[in-house]
Amino acid sequence: MDVAKHSDAPKRWAMPDIWSLTAVLIAGIVLAPIVAVGFLALFPTENIWPHMLATTLPRYLWTTAVLMCGVGLLAALTGTGAAWLIARYRFPLSGWLEWLLLLPLAVPAYVGAYALVDLLEYAGPVQTGLRAVFGWQSARDYWFPEIRSLGSAIIVLAAALYPYVYLLARAAFHEQSGASEEVAMSLGQGAFARLKRIGLPLARPAVAAGTAIVMMEAVNDFGTVDYFAVQTLTTGIFNTWLEGNNAGGAAQLACVVLALVIFLVTLEKVSRRKARFFNHAGRHRAIIRKQLSGWTAVAAMLLCMLPFAIGFMLPAGTILSHAVRHTSLWADPALYTAVRNTVLIGGIAAFLTVLGGLLLVYGVRLSGRSLPRLLQPITTIGYAAPGAVLAVGILIPLAVFDNKLADGILAVTGYDPGLMLTGSAFALVLAYFVRFFAIAQGAADAAFERVSPSLSMAARSLGRKQGQVLREVYVPLIRGSVGSALLLVFVDCVKELPATLLLRPFNYDTLATRVHDQASLENLAEASPAAILIILVGLFAVILLARANRTNF
Repeated sequence: MDVAKHSDAPKRWAMPDIWSLTAVLIAGIVLAPIVAVGFLALFPTENIWPHMLATTLPRYLWTTAVLMCGVGLLAALTGTGAAWLIARYRFPLSGWLEWLLLLPLAVPAYVGAYALVDLLEYAGPVQTGLRAVFGWQSARDYWFPEIRSLGSAIIVLAAALYPYVYLLARAAFHEQSGASEEVAMSLGQGAFARLKRIGLPLARPAVAAGTAIVMMEAVNDFGTVDYFAVQTLTTGIFNTWLEGNNAGGAAQLACVVLALVIFLVTLEKVSRRKARFFNHAGRHRAIIRKQLSGWTAVAAMLLCMLPFAIGFMLPAGTILSHAVRHTSLWADPALYTAVRNTVLIGGIAAFLTVLGGLLLVYGVRLSGRSLPRLLQPITTIGYAAPGAVLAVGILIPLAVFDNKLADGILAVTGYDPGLMLTGSAFALVLAYFVRFFAIAQGAADAAFERVSPSLSMAARSLGRKQGQVLREVYVPLIRGSVGSALLLVFVDCVKELPATLLLRPFNYDTLATRVHDQASLENLAEASPAAILIILVGLFAVILLARANRTNF
């Protein structure tokens, strides 16, 4: 019995290895802002929750719910419809449109909002042209829809976000077997009947996943709704924190946003468990796309061109026209300062995020303990959490720590270093790290899965340590995936607006904040060079995404 107790002792008191500790530490960094938001909401300095509940919260909730549902429904209809036409039929420009429909991902929604208002406002070319043609003298002579409204915000966000649904739905439609289509056609089922009874049920998990992503992005949006004067939970966080000077109230609103996001994620996962649809591999045949002709071909082409035109051509064309007409703005030193800041902060954040994703996944694979494996999927919540929520969970606790650190250094050395963390771009890099960690972790996990375990075993048998195996075996084999993850994280850092606005140091501009600041002053010409650069960076990511998906079909 003594021997048995002695043999159990090492298992009970064994110290965790360095890789397990590294995985847990990285997971803790990612989850800390979310935990901080919950703590601040539960223990606010000044509890204004009853006041918000009686005044602003119902309005914020209602507007946010309408925005989410409207954007989700419109993006689902647009993305699924376009994916079905592209996957099932051939018509003029269908080969080009298959990839052009992805381009709205390169244009941030807030840039689309600025372009739409510039085009359709009273002094814009559309209303000016109407007054010139019909001889109208003022706005009292005709009716024109209100541009800065909730409806416009829904259209702009849906046009920018529908590619999430389109990409997943197109993949699902491509994977479906042609046999079921042929059976349905032999039974006299028309195109819409086949879509309703076969295509949509099989593609429903992909459509639901894409729609959930769209709705979460709609909740996260700040630039579009702020420009259209739409009061959502995200704008409420800004107003409560910056104008009301109440961090606890902002944290409580942030918790409401988190609850909505978690509800969306849970609803999507639960809904997928209620039904099961399978393709029989033995009967699987690729679907032969039907050639359309006449007015049906023209209608299919126009239906697919419409979301591309609204989501990419309109904003990119409007911004480009301003940039071309005002070429002197490209020489503005402030623009290149914003470029330098964007590249520096985005590059550092992308490198650290991808490195953290690699170390976490590798550490979980090496660890035999349950805690790292349990924490790994939870760390993806950062991508679902809006930037404004993360800003609340990062800046307030970090500011407290930063002040105590500065006071401690002053007491010991007599030198006051100032705010070293919140006074620099450290908080911004941390927010990007947490917000986009799921991208890096997902890419790393998928890349490690493709590497045979026998390679690492062979390296270990030759005397290589675990760190050397990662550096000499895994990294060379997965460098393509690592490079793609670096680019995707960098692009998302460039486009991120809410967290950047709240966490940037004083007088520290990035391309996103420069566009927002100038557009907020109704100076779209000044904003156009920075907006063009953001779109160009986004195009690189979309091209990479298109190339990756081309290999799958």
